[in-house]
Amino acid sequence: MSLLTHLLTDKSALNHTQITHEPLAPLQAGEVLLKIDRVAVTTNNITYAAFGDAMQYWDFFPALEEGWGHMPVWGFADVVESSVEGVAVGERFYGYWPIASHLRMQPVRVTQRGFYDGMAHRQALVSAYNQYTRVSADPAYSAKDEDYQMLLRPLFITSFMLADFLQDNAFFGAVRLVFSSASSKTAYGTAFCLAEFPHIERVGLTSERNRDFVEGLGCYQRTVGYDSLEQLDPGVPTVYVDFSGDEALRARVHHHLGNQLRYDCYAGSAQNTQFLRDTALPGPAPQAYFAPVQIRKRNADWGPEAVNQKFNAAQGAFIARVQDARQPWMQVQPHAGFAAAQALIGELCAGRFDPQCGHVVLLG
Repeated sequence: MSLLTHLLTDKSALNHTQITHEPLAPLQAGEVLLKIDRVAVTTNNITYAAFGDAMQYWDFFPALEEGWGHMPVWGFADVVESSVEGVAVGERFYGYWPIASHLRMQPVRVTQRGFYDGMAHRQALVSAYNQYTRVSADPAYSAKDEDYQMLLRPLFITSFMLADFLQDNAFFGAVRLVFSSASSKTAYGTAFCLAEFPHIERVGLTSERNRDFVEGLGCYQRTVGYDSLEQLDPGVPTVYVDFSGDEALRARVHHHLGNQLRYDCYAGSAQNTQFLRDTALPGPAPQAYFAPVQIRKRNADWGPEAVNQKFNAAQGAFIARVQDARQPWMQVQPHAGFAAAQALIGELCAGRFDPQCGHVVLLG
């Protein structure tokens, strides 16, 4: 009998993981079984785990053992058993998975594009995470780009919609955007999407360790070290686009820019996984950005098909630029097996990662 292998995360210490095994139970009517082949593991997944209780990320793939959970990841899996019409053995799907060898699901709303998992415990959760895309029907899919798709697509949807949100709000009257954690893929993805607005200056804030990398990207007109923040002209209307979550840095930004800070947009962070707190700063109150809100707005404005077309075109251009052999922005680093995934998660939790590396775990 085949075994189901899990990589479980200690909810109270995300760097602490364990590998468990159990027999695979027989498939029930209305179910399919997929073998998870390859997944991307990024700091974004650490954020999912850190907000696992508050944002219900632990609830997608419940673990039987108290205090432990499945860290959700994005990747590809193949159907190995099916009792559902329209979902055939051998088909490949992109979506949201646990770090595990297999996942049992109940496909509903099956279409040419794919299906939604109808498992009862997932019905109250965010539907976008319950959708699985059939690669044969995905216009954005390319077999040679699988690693880049699973590494970048979950981040780039945030980048794409954040850039659209800023544009949609006329940049809140600002002429300068200051990005913290400018080396992060989501930050520079946002800057990439805003290249068509050269009159809006894009400034990347980063550590000295990552300064050369950020400058080499070319998607920021200016790179500034964190220690040099106060050298920015305080008289320029500015939006702060925060990917660090660093409260001390946020305070410096607010005090330095004063009433020229037109908007403070908190786009999320893997290093500071606390919710926004009111720290009585001068200027506008920081606002958390949530991509699904802008997606819903644009679905209403443009229609879902147009949104998908615009996103797929932008994602294709971004992936092409990221892997450009002349000056790649990212190198894919493969890790084989569950033990390798454990080690990688430990490194990411400790903040030890190279911004130019994209980590892929091969489970198949």
